[in-house]
Amino acid sequence: MPSFLHDDFLLTTETARRLYHDVAKAQPIYDYHCHLPPDQIAADKQFRNLAEIWLGGDHYKWRAMRAAGVNEDLITGSASDYDKFLAFCRIVPQLVRNPLHHWSHLELRRYFGIELLINEANAPKIWELANAQLATSAFTTQGILTACKVAVVCTTDDPADSLEHHVAIAKSGSTLKTRVYPTYRADKLMAVAAPVVFNAWADLLAARAGLEIASLPALLEALDRRHAFFHSLGGRLSDHGLESIPDADCTEAEAAAIFTQTRTGRAATSEQSAKWMWFIMLFLGRLDAKRGWTKQLHLGALRNNNTRLLKRCGADAGVDSIGDFPQARALSRYLDTLDREDALPKVVLYNLNPADNYVFAAMIGNFQDGSVAGKIQFGSGWWFLDQKEGMELQLNALSALGLLSKFVGMLTDSRSFLSYPRHEYFRRLLCKLIGEDVEAGLIPADDAALTKLISDISYANAAGYFGLEISKDW
Repeated sequence: MPSFLHDDFLLTTETARRLYHDVAKAQPIYDYHCHLPPDQIAADKQFRNLAEIWLGGDHYKWRAMRAAGVNEDLITGSASDYDKFLAFCRIVPQLVRNPLHHWSHLELRRYFGIELLINEANAPKIWELANAQLATSAFTTQGILTACKVAVVCTTDDPADSLEHHVAIAKSGSTLKTRVYPTYRADKLMAVAAPVVFNAWADLLAARAGLEIASLPALLEALDRRHAFFHSLGGRLSDHGLESIPDADCTEAEAAAIFTQTRTGRAATSEQSAKWMWFIMLFLGRLDAKRGWTKQLHLGALRNNNTRLLKRCGADAGVDSIGDFPQARALSRYLDTLDREDALPKVVLYNLNPADNYVFAAMIGNFQDGSVAGKIQFGSGWWFLDQKEGMELQLNALSALGLLSKFVGMLTDSRSFLSYPRHEYFRRLLCKLIGEDVEAGLIPADDAALTKLISDISYANAAGYFGLEISKDW
């Protein structure tokens, strides 16, 4: 019987083992979408203990702890770091077949060399061993990025953010080989149904852009200026976290009226919000096309389901889930509208509902135009789908309806510096699928072609597609 998480876990064939160990394993990591805090990278933060780096902000683990009956005080409350850590270790044996069971053990093994099973009995030893290493210079944020061979990190940033930490990283003359770039994500721009939120954000945007925002043209100018500022710092990606693209139309006059209404404190209706989002999404798509960026569309999350925990913990508390929103028709209209204007940027589509796998995999084929290989991408399994079954389903749908060979591969979508084993997990699954097809006679056993396929999906495709500057050391 193989041991738990042995060197060849998930690698079911000899071909898979060769492809992973000889090709995929050595590739650098291109983390083109994550939520790592840029201030922690700029400050080269050192974490006080394992609980802070392992549990802080990790809503995957928080959800599991709640499901296992752990009191909220031991999750996001005032309990000590050690007590929170111990509470998590206590429930890990209950996580079998949940991806957290694999990920948590991989995180201890790959970062700290700790191969103990995570449980209550081993918790004191794990705490001691990990904390001793976290106190060394190798375990700062920059040290971790270097050790994990992370070539690129794209954080998630609001247009109204100062980006001071990105500026600091760029000007520091740091020896950090990892390139760190901002991603333009204007979620609060859509909040016309919440004037208090929208207006506070618009005022901050005005200060950052250096102009008064009293009209729709002024708002659009401010967005353009900030887009240009992101570009000046090397940013080349935007992002949107939406339930779905709205199935609506909106003239500039209608958008101006909605803007004025919101600025005077009157909330937009549902119909007006949909119209506003359509207008703004077209405008931002044109900005991305103008500067040669890639737009990411994360579609399908049903957010903040639990009012009690939202009030206690705020957003991103682990109370979001999969939504069942219609996606195809409005998404097609949006992409087609930009395409008819010759203003369709490169786009990565991510679905959260696995029922939409074939919808998205088919959609990308409608808008390829020969200008860029794989211009429209079906993104990797995201959030609830970045686990074994979810990633295999995404890979299979993309393979069946598109070109797997042009896929830009995996990302972390994480707030944790200990999340890079997710790339290992993805690469093992990729090699497993390809290896099984080779040994079943479904793919030629062409060593050079297979090596290129795996290395491209693991790293090279992303490096070529996104157009970000990378250290020559990689």
